[in-house]
Amino acid sequence: MRLFAVAIAVAIFPSIAMRAQTAKNHGLDLVLPTDNDALFSGDGAAFYQYVERDYKGVKSTPWEGGKYGFVRDPTDTAGGVVYTRFHEGIDIRPVHRDANGEPLDEVRAIADGKVVHTNLVPGYSNYGKYIVVEHRWDGSTYYSLYGHLSSISVHPGDPVKRGQPIAIIGYTGVAINRERAHLHLELDLMFSHQFEAWHDAFFRNDPNHNGIYNGLNLAGIDIARLYLALKENPSLTMPQFLSGEETFYKVTLPKARHFELPKLYPWMLAGGKRNEGSSWEVSFARSGVPLKIEPSDKHVTQPELSSIKKSSINYSPLTRDIVSGHSANAQLTGYGRQLMRLLIWPD
Repeated sequence: MRLFAVAIAVAIFPSIAMRAQTAKNHGLDLVLPTDNDALFSGDGAAFYQYVERDYKGVKSTPWEGGKYGFVRDPTDTAGGVVYTRFHEGIDIRPVHRDANGEPLDEVRAIADGKVVHTNLVPGYSNYGKYIVVEHRWDGSTYYSLYGHLSSISVHPGDPVKRGQPIAIIGYTGVAINRERAHLHLELDLMFSHQFEAWHDAFFRNDPNHNGIYNGLNLAGIDIARLYLALKENPSLTMPQFLSGEETFYKVTLPKARHFELPKLYPWMLAGGKRNEGSSWEVSFARSGVPLKIEPSDKHVTQPELSSIKKSSINYSPLTRDIVSGHSANAQLTGYGRQLMRLLIWPD
């Protein structure tokens, strides 16, 4: 579980650029953030930075640990080997180093946007030095995050263009050395602008140095899969992309005045008549990314798990410890209830 939580002409980057969309369609038009474009040739080992693993006494360096999703910390269960640690983004290998092995790769904005946060103190986040850029597509805001940087060349408030240099790749942060230097890249949805007050209520002994751009408030999507999907369909929108995600569990939230998610991402709202006293039911992918919001006639006073996909093993390692238990006795964990309360904070 993550503790904390970042245009030069297309002709310059022909191998990694996506075709631009018309202004009418508000296309995503993403570009890869470094010169490493091995993602598009299917060479995972050349694109993703490996992780170091010691599993059952066998040491290895699997590049798959640099991918998005449940790709780290394998453990044996009754249902087989399960990877229990979720990786919110992707780790991109450097392709340029100096004679001493220091990484030199330039990091560039993946799309037009505005810098909203820079963390200049490595110890303030597991991401080390990182940048968050806000993008607005079809009326909703999304956030690209660039982590483990060695240096940063932009400031909060700066507008940036797609492909514009913003930093240099590095190895700041936790448990990263020069050999494993890489860019950690995310594309996130935000849970709530009330995050700081919520964090102060539940994590008083855990200083928040990054405001609403703390990783706990950002839900990362599978950006590598998005790049590949855009290559096949350049007109793809974010709602269309996320509609392909499987709903793993649903949570019913009590009626609240401060439910911000449908305002931030109105495309999540599903049809159906909602009574004044109705609750809300939110569908989530296994990753914890919210996918759909529907009215519910179920009356609840606290967030409550309403459904979950069947599994033969405990749900905790399957849901980033948001849900625990088995099948019929599955329920939100203490952390899960706190996280769901963030969606309606301060109600």
